[in-house]
Amino acid sequence: MTRGSTEPQAPDDVASKWHTVRGASEGRLIHAAVEAAYAHPLLRALFPLVSHGSLHFSRCTAFPWTNDVPSVYPRSGGGFRVVRMNEPVGSRRQMVGDADSAEEAVALVVAHLPPGCGPAVDGTADDLHRP
Repeated sequence: MTRGSTEPQAPDDVASKWHTVRGASEGRLIHAAVEAAYAHPLLRALFPLVSHGSLHFSRCTAFPWTNDVPSVYPRSGGGFRVVRMNEPVGSRRQMVGDADSAEEAVALVVAHLPPGCGPAVDGTADDLHRP
């Protein structure tokens, strides 16, 4: 963190990616989720990814990205579904919850961030575990 700042600080790659994602998110629902996530300092410090109409976050800036932060998917008929992509072991996705609004979906993501989740680091998921 920058001295005097209470918000997490992320690499410049994160800010650049947020700029791209905010300008290119397709569809009204996913755009609402992107803007709600960007408004939250903890999520704004993570690396955003939009794929197939869903919003994902990584704790690193390069592939392979982390997949331990919940993702936001638009539900058909409105609202959002928040899921974990890699938990529990042996399962592809674990339901976190459904939300009627983008802000509720973001609150679910934040409430289920992995322990010690901080700003994205420059590098890959493997770099998170190096001393």
